[in-house]
Amino acid sequence: MFHNRAEALALALPAAVFAAVVFLAPVVILLAEGFRNADGWSVSAYSGFLSDPLNRTVFLRTLRLGAAVTVVAAVIGYAAAFAIVNLPPKGKGRMIGLVVLPLMISPVARTYAWIVILGRTGIVNQALTSVGLTDEPVRFLFTETAVFVGLLQLFLPLMILALISALENMPKDAIPAARVLGANWFQVFWKVILPLTREGLVIGGTLVFTGSLTAYITPAILGGSKVLMLETLLYQRVTVANDFVSASVIAFILIVMSFAANLLLKRLATARSKR
Repeated sequence: MFHNRAEALALALPAAVFAAVVFLAPVVILLAEGFRNADGWSVSAYSGFLSDPLNRTVFLRTLRLGAAVTVVAAVIGYAAAFAIVNLPPKGKGRMIGLVVLPLMISPVARTYAWIVILGRTGIVNQALTSVGLTDEPVRFLFTETAVFVGLLQLFLPLMILALISALENMPKDAIPAARVLGANWFQVFWKVILPLTREGLVIGGTLVFTGSLTAYITPAILGGSKVLMLETLLYQRVTVANDFVSASVIAFILIVMSFAANLLLKRLATARSKR
């Protein structure tokens, strides 16, 4: 298409400059605030942030919930994607449309729907009291369970779509060949499907984990002040305490966690493929 590489780079240059000015530069300036103090450059802001027991608790909670949502999304996503891929073309199109449909609805509306479901007078509590499993409403809202369920529902479609794409690119005769050679379904998944769909798992896992770390609406509504996560803590530090140094520290930690998760998933997928 292009006569030489310089033409391609010249056409890409305006977009690269725009992205650098609008996105990269503000991020670099924000992150630099965490390394700058009155005496110069240091990591005292990070050591001070991590030395606070509350901050450590919030950090570990965010990491734990993000990992749990990613693992459960992968388990459910593989089952759903495998079922969808094996449907007839018309049924496959309809099911993919149902998977994409939640992504077209505002996360705010989807999160508030869980209040109707998990509230003290919600559907779940009404069902529990009507069948006699409990005498009074159970508190589901403002718990880690509510945040976990909300994040899982929010990002599960991304995992399913990534795995559908990976399964469709997998050789069609791989599973029948493994079954003919005597492999059970667990061995088929572990030794055939998982290595051949590792790229989809890496992409879906990165999207789900990063989204779970950085989502604000769902933890703020379903967790409130009782279940603080890094993103809600960041919002409090900026809007309430006007502490931009702590906010830059939290932002840097979130970015590092996102990149680390992507590298870890790639390393695990590569190691599994080599074995």
